[in-house]
Amino acid sequence: MKQHSILLFSAMMLGLGACQKGEIPNLNTPVADQIIANGSKEQIDNLAVAMESGMRFTLNTYFDAIGLQGREIYRFSGSEPRYTQELMGGTGLDNNTFYTTNPWASRYRVVRQANTLIDAVNASTRLSANEKKGYLGYAKTIMAYQLLITLNMQYTNGIRTDVKDPNNLGPIKGYPESLADIAALLDEGKTELTGSEITFPVSIVADVTPLKLLRFNRALAARVAVYRQQWAAALTALNESFFDLNGPLYNGYVHIFSANSGDILNPVFLPQNNAGEQRLAHPSYAAQIAAGDDRLAKASLRSAAASLDGLVSNRDVWIHTSNTAPIYIIRNEELVLIYAEAKIQLNQIPDAIVALNVIRTKHNLPVYAGVITPAALITEMLNQRRYSLFAEGHRWIDMRRYNRLNQLPNDRPQDKVWDKFPIPLPETNQ
Repeated sequence: MKQHSILLFSAMMLGLGACQKGEIPNLNTPVADQIIANGSKEQIDNLAVAMESGMRFTLNTYFDAIGLQGREIYRFSGSEPRYTQELMGGTGLDNNTFYTTNPWASRYRVVRQANTLIDAVNASTRLSANEKKGYLGYAKTIMAYQLLITLNMQYTNGIRTDVKDPNNLGPIKGYPESLADIAALLDEGKTELTGSEITFPVSIVADVTPLKLLRFNRALAARVAVYRQQWAAALTALNESFFDLNGPLYNGYVHIFSANSGDILNPVFLPQNNAGEQRLAHPSYAAQIAAGDDRLAKASLRSAAASLDGLVSNRDVWIHTSNTAPIYIIRNEELVLIYAEAKIQLNQIPDAIVALNVIRTKHNLPVYAGVITPAALITEMLNQRRYSLFAEGHRWIDMRRYNRLNQLPNDRPQDKVWDKFPIPLPETNQ
């Protein structure tokens, strides 16, 4: 995939920073106002790149926070005890610390960038109608994705879906209402991308075309549909996406990273057998995986077990194998499992079993031979999602969707699986 270093540097000059903690800069600046009023094509392109680049910040905090809640990982850090204390239960989650404020601020910064891009595109006299549709469709798709992963953390606390006017923010809406707004935004993005032209840099997919971005949009729509328990809508979205029942499981859309000047490295990567900062597989992952399942390689065996605060693991999380490895946003393996889930829920059992067997056989397991009831197949589907999507940000959400958080392990008497993160303190003062 191509890396646009010059544009990424320009994006940083518009307000992006590489730090993982600290205040998030405001894009409502005179520079942004000038671009909105009379931006050149290059300046508008830089806004698009800034939006995409910004999606990558604080991903480590996001994946650590929800990975800990889903009991997929341990996060050991000599300088940050809250990973093994507050985030594992302990005294409760803090509404004014890095694991709540930074993911929220980073995602809303991208939403702000998307709104700035939309305003600049709508005001531009330099772009054709179809070029405008491309920018607008992409911006709305990315905005929806950023709101979705914010909502993943907040759950029934809800989020703001209307933040276009920073001086007059929309209300914090509940979980169903927020999901509905995100689905509507994806539908708007679909409409814009249909018949559009893509004349700006995009790095989440190689050799970008309007059709590829439309398929990305619809894949996200399928994810949102299953969260809303709209099973037929999920299948419709899958049919418009890049879903391929028999295709490569790692086909998909990614955040990319590099060591190039002006870019950043994968923030989730940690080396195997690291002595200081450690991201470890929860012991239950290897203990409960089926014999012969090749997904065990996602939790590589350490040369020596690591321990901290009464927690012990002898396996590293090993899904990002270098500091320039991509982080997947969505990929075909998830779509196959979404297909299986929707088919189970619609009582189309033979189709569901075919999809589950695609996953099983591609990971060196025999075909499903268990009880054939919707309840048993839901358990099987969740189990396959556990191993196929390990540490990719799904386990906690999946168990929450099916009211199974009480099935996740607590390793110490004080531990607790929280069902949501608190709304950041600065937001409660708005």
